[in-house]
Amino acid sequence: MTIMHPKICGLFLTLAILKISYVKTQWNTKDFMKREHSLIKPYYGSGIDIPFWQFMGSTMITPNYIRLTADLQSKRGAIWNTIPLNARNWDLQVQFKVHGKGKNLFGDGFVVWYAKEVLQDGPVFGNKDFFQGLAIILDTYSNHNGPHNHQHPYISAMINNGSLHYDHDRDGTHTQLAGCEAKFRNLDYDTHISIKYEKDVLTVSTDIVNKAAWKQCLRVEGVILPTGYHIGLSATTGDLSDNHDIISVRLFELELPNEPISNEDRSKVLPSAKFFEPERERVEDVKSSGWSGVKLFFIMLLGGISLVAAVVVGIMFYQKREERSKKRFY
Repeated sequence: MTIMHPKICGLFLTLAILKISYVKTQWNTKDFMKREHSLIKPYYGSGIDIPFWQFMGSTMITPNYIRLTADLQSKRGAIWNTIPLNARNWDLQVQFKVHGKGKNLFGDGFVVWYAKEVLQDGPVFGNKDFFQGLAIILDTYSNHNGPHNHQHPYISAMINNGSLHYDHDRDGTHTQLAGCEAKFRNLDYDTHISIKYEKDVLTVSTDIVNKAAWKQCLRVEGVILPTGYHIGLSATTGDLSDNHDIISVRLFELELPNEPISNEDRSKVLPSAKFFEPERERVEDVKSSGWSGVKLFFIMLLGGISLVAAVVVGIMFYQKREERSKKRFY
């Protein structure tokens, strides 16, 4: 019997392992990050362009992050993936950092989009209203109109078929699917959010405690999203501001081996959801007008003058009375 040399035996074993690994990798290719839908350092391609991405507004590209807005008032910025996403099941992971000089007052926030139209400037955190698609809203500023039952920063999900209006006065609470509080602002480390769409279930998870583990924020079943929409991120500031920085975007197409092959064409369906949180009654803030303030000022002023006049008249009357009393004794 021929005995194989140990080195040759080791070589064959290594080749066999590599072959098995290659087969497994080849079979599992859809589980790997899709470069055309991802955004990682170094961001630049040739020149100042980013392959497969376009940006607008105040967006600034640096070697270490993409700043949608600086910590300045009245800024809007956005960056959009120009390649349509045709996967049915996917996991979008965003590494970000929101920070600024404000301690108690700051705003407004940013949104991770999966939407039909790209580069559409508008009032919804730097994107158009009445959009079609999915918005994951990371809202840092509360408008304090109506009962929210939660604190800010706050993460919420909104599905829109183009007919819904995002109401800033109510922080979008009347159109959200679900949400959670998430204290992701002004941390010493980067924060992460995962937006997973799998078998018509939307799951949003976060890692904002620097433990390299996901914590579920919300889970909604019965969410229908079309294929062929685009990934985007946008942010805005108003009277209050923050730096909204995107560190990386990674899109993973999920391979589901046991899922039956579906011939349904998802490119033409409208975004929809079977479940929405119940609409909350709007309660307006009590705000006095400028004329009311002026009236109040004059009323107080006249009241003060009247009081002083009464005191002066009283003193004069008292002095006159004293003079008369003294005259009787002379």
